[in-house]
Amino acid sequence: MAGLALDGSNPDVSLLYDINGLAKAAPTWFDRVMEFVGEFGIMLAMVLAVLWCWWSVRRRGTTEDSVTAVAGLVWAPLAAGIALLINIPIRGFVERPRPFLDHEGLEVLVQGKTDFSFVSDHATMAMAIAVGLFVANRKFGLVAIGLALVEGFCRVYMGVHYPTDVIGGLALGTAVALLLAPLAMMLLTPLVGAVARTRATGWLVRAGGASAVAEGRGESRGIPEPSRGSGRGAPDEKDLAA
Repeated sequence: MAGLALDGSNPDVSLLYDINGLAKAAPTWFDRVMEFVGEFGIMLAMVLAVLWCWWSVRRRGTTEDSVTAVAGLVWAPLAAGIALLINIPIRGFVERPRPFLDHEGLEVLVQGKTDFSFVSDHATMAMAIAVGLFVANRKFGLVAIGLALVEGFCRVYMGVHYPTDVIGGLALGTAVALLLAPLAMMLLTPLVGAVARTRATGWLVRAGGASAVAEGRGESRGIPEPSRGSGRGAPDEKDLAA
């Protein structure tokens, strides 16, 4: 299955040349920017998006919302790790060479890639994190999904992947993050809830720590606040005594 796309008339190869051709026409400084973005930049942006989402959800909403959202944020990198592990046997089974090994005239921005091409690890990891982030917070998740699509474009632009490598990676990351999300959330939500109730680590889930969690639980159960009287009885009690 190594010859997944070797014919120059194949749309996959044609699109590869079209996108990678942009690198030939672009100035050198722009190619260097795309190289950094595609290799490291998008993944760094994903980490910052997860941290920003975490900072936001722990300060807003109810305690229950914070626990659920933080559990989703924990799931995002776990989903990426699981997807990468699943990709190992896929790569070994398909054994697709990198496009620059079978096609001449490509502008390769990153040298030293000797492993198999299908599917793209970067696209897989980016989309798994993005979908996991979407489970935690839709607004941040949509931004992250956009970043994952940019990551896929960069990998083809850099000449290190076919378009179908990227599509396969995006599909694999999405499938792992979505299909395993119910089980992951069922396991992670109680753990995150336990962390939230601990004084030392409660701030990781809810701003204010365990005290804020306890206060939120009391409010959600409709527990009334104690009166601030002097302790000599309520006005109604005085009227009855009179």
